[in-house]
Amino acid sequence: MLNAYTGTAVRAAEKPLLDAAQGEALMRRAAWGLAAWVVRELRSRGPVAGSTVVALVGTGNNGGDALWALAFLRRRGVDAVAVPTGERMHEAGLDALRRAGGRVTDRIPDNAVLLVDGVLGTGARGGWEPPRVPKGVAVVACDLPSGVGADTGEVARGVILADLTVTFGALKTGLVVGAGAHAAGRVEPVDIGLSPYLGEPDVSSLERDDALAVFAPPAWDDHKYRRGVLGVCAGSEQYPGAAVLVCSSALASGLGMVQYAGPQRTAGLVLTAHPEVVAGTGVEGKAQAWAAGPGLGSDDEARSRLTEVVEACVDGGLPLVLDASALGLVTLDQLSRLRGAGCEVVLTPHQGELVKLVDRLVPHLADGFADLAKADPVAAARRTAEVLAVVVLLKGSTTVCAAPDGRTLVQNEGGAELATAGTGDCLAGLVGSALARSGPNGPGATVEKAAAAAWLHGTAGTRAASDGPFGASTVPDAIRRVLAGH
Repeated sequence: MLNAYTGTAVRAAEKPLLDAAQGEALMRRAAWGLAAWVVRELRSRGPVAGSTVVALVGTGNNGGDALWALAFLRRRGVDAVAVPTGERMHEAGLDALRRAGGRVTDRIPDNAVLLVDGVLGTGARGGWEPPRVPKGVAVVACDLPSGVGADTGEVARGVILADLTVTFGALKTGLVVGAGAHAAGRVEPVDIGLSPYLGEPDVSSLERDDALAVFAPPAWDDHKYRRGVLGVCAGSEQYPGAAVLVCSSALASGLGMVQYAGPQRTAGLVLTAHPEVVAGTGVEGKAQAWAAGPGLGSDDEARSRLTEVVEACVDGGLPLVLDASALGLVTLDQLSRLRGAGCEVVLTPHQGELVKLVDRLVPHLADGFADLAKADPVAAARRTAEVLAVVVLLKGSTTVCAAPDGRTLVQNEGGAELATAGTGDCLAGLVGSALARSGPNGPGATVEKAAAAAWLHGTAGTRAASDGPFGASTVPDAIRRVLAGH
């Protein structure tokens, strides 16, 4: 599992070391790590010695890191060039560069092969006006791309998209959330000795082994009920395909059984696609969790079907995933009853659905909430999860999974290739599948299961996209391939 911290927390962790007069040592450790990653990047493109590396150098410590890194690179035979972006540069770093034989110019040399962005650091605010980066020049960001908010991932005007970000002391929240994650490219942390002072992470991300542990293959003595039974309340006369997609993804994830409750015509389509599904019109059966909402509609029949599922969950203390149509139908009273019965509830909105949900169910939070959801999706998901006492899986370029106690997991697998009709239905099936499996219970376990589903969904999307543009109906097969290790 990867842990990330706000820029505020990282600066606080640095303070006792700075107070102990270790500031220069911290900077040199960071710069040495930055230089080592630059060397790796140069090697992947050709020779190191003789290549020209230029750094855009700001006036603060971020610029100092870049200058020291240039000094180390110069000793490896690199033509190390500093381009100042302000009226001054870090004195010790500039002195080190000059002593190593580096140089200072007012523009990016035409023969530059790699650019280090060392303008703005974790404490900076606002945008800047960057020079034009020549085509084909690799960009390595020093700590984080200039203009990316270290706490939120919000991106200001003027950011240079990085191929690689070398970040110091700890992974920053802004490098794993939203536009900041996109701007950062690949991220490589460098340990500079802050670990004893960091405290609890702000957000975490599941890695492959973490997620696959949730979707583990069956044990030798498992039977179909022990492998998990998911009830599905999805689809309608108008949107029958949603039911097929939810069931398809749940089956692809390796469940023991999928039970479908819905209209006869829709059930017929589900059974045509998957005769192994147990279909009926009611909620009776052996479901150990329910997924409700995709393609359900918003009429009285849809409301009645959702109510049936809620009552079944309340009676059995079962976990429930509420997606799509269900987000517009569920009531505060129903959520209260589910919580009172000990049911774990996961809401899976995208940004627009989250804003509408809060406006409808928590009107006292609605003022300014749309702006918050856009600027800081982590804060928006956390606030909703806390107030409603549910797990919120907020879909977007970064999937944010927040528990009522504030614990938050973020996943960046997949991308815009998943922005196509029906892929959210596939995700609902995976979240339901994760909840239906045996294992730890409680909000902490539930938020990890939701994040594992997001990891599998995103990874399957990337796998599907490797064959070209795709529709949601191809995602279940990609899920199987991911779980098979192909």
